[in-house]
Amino acid sequence: MTLVLRYAARSDRGLVRSSNQDSVYAGPRLLALADGMGGHAAGEVASKVVIASLAPLDDDDPSDDLLAQLREAVQNGNAAIAELVQQDPDLDGMGTTLTAVLFAGSRMGVVHVGDSRAYLMRGGQFSQITRDDSFVNELLEQGRITPEEAAVHPQRSLLLKALTGHEVEPSLTVREARAGDRYLICSDGLSGMVSDETLSEAIQIPDPQACADRMIELALKGGGTDNVTVIIADVVDVDFGEDAPIVGGAAGDGSDEFHQGDSPAARARALTQPAPQPRPEVQPQQEDPKVKRRRRFRWLAGAVVVLIVLAAAAIATRYFVLSQYYVGEGPGEEVVIYRGVPGSVLGIDLHAFEQGSCPPGGLCTDKLLVPALQEDARIAVKNGVKKDNLDDARKYIDDFLRPHKQLADCKPNSSSTSTPPTEPAPPVSSSAAAPSTPASPSSANQPAGRDCSTPTTAAPGGGN
Repeated sequence: MTLVLRYAARSDRGLVRSSNQDSVYAGPRLLALADGMGGHAAGEVASKVVIASLAPLDDDDPSDDLLAQLREAVQNGNAAIAELVQQDPDLDGMGTTLTAVLFAGSRMGVVHVGDSRAYLMRGGQFSQITRDDSFVNELLEQGRITPEEAAVHPQRSLLLKALTGHEVEPSLTVREARAGDRYLICSDGLSGMVSDETLSEAIQIPDPQACADRMIELALKGGGTDNVTVIIADVVDVDFGEDAPIVGGAAGDGSDEFHQGDSPAARARALTQPAPQPRPEVQPQQEDPKVKRRRRFRWLAGAVVVLIVLAAAAIATRYFVLSQYYVGEGPGEEVVIYRGVPGSVLGIDLHAFEQGSCPPGGLCTDKLLVPALQEDARIAVKNGVKKDNLDDARKYIDDFLRPHKQLADCKPNSSSTSTPPTEPAPPVSSSAAAPSTPASPSSANQPAGRDCSTPTTAAPGGGN
């Protein structure tokens, strides 16, 4: 059996954006999509750079370690972004998401950073196989908001991970490829405009090209407020598959830009498309100073409003984040309490150290270390145990974690090991021996602190 890919890719700037910052590549072995961010040309540059770093994987021979190939390519793309920002500080803040699949016969290597998505339809079941690295998805998984609230949350575009030139760890998985599988890879311009139920219906269109066209049409009909890019790829059992790569979006030449003739979406596009302006043949004249002052005032007023909105959003986010606590691993492998939530946004931590394993001002003879915990508690602390307030976090350490330390981590009290052995009493006759009560081992040898293996020593006595 020979498994190959049959694929189609489409990209569209949408009905609102003036440019397309998505980049896409689809070939016999590589399917990759990057959604740029940063405004102006910055997002466009970031997505193109990352796709260019992955494209050589399409020509390389399959490796036994697909994830190592993907990880190296992503690191190269991220390093290229860092180099561009260093050369041109105006590009600072640009970045891109990335979702890519590397195909090797019966295996699929998947790499993911950000909120672009990959879906799989297998045996009539349609499901998302990537996890959104977004602030709203974090709230959704914690049960703090509902799916309906997530769809309209004001910070739904806030990413916890992206390729910005800073160090980031992508999600890497290997999946089994089966004949009949169909993969959908898309930017949030599709998933944010079209429900999963509608996507599960459209994905069943047999021809990959027609299916991709339909996905774009649905996104435009849903509002088209963002760039939208789609890859449809079928795993088929044939002798020869397609070998002509598709390069589109910001990385292409515009030939993949979607056109729909006289469809409703196309007419909507025509209404939003800026009309070409004829070159004016008017003699230049001096601008009225009053008009110039009014324009400057409107510009300043608009800038102030934007700054107020951004400041309010930042304050609301900071208030929410700083009202959370969690127990995690701190410096020196100590169990500590952090204020905030785990993770970071574009290299900025969303948490700060609050307390160590010992309560402030209290008497604590030893710090609680993560390696000293039992396995289940150790794993939980490494992942971060979220608590509603500081008191709950402190109780979790004192009432749960400390009693669950491994027994091997306990040490005998020094008093039990440093006391020299007692010399046996000289023998006396049984008739002269005074009756005595043996010392209780629990009272004579029990140390003051925690002791895992306190030895029991018999009280000295006479012999015949």
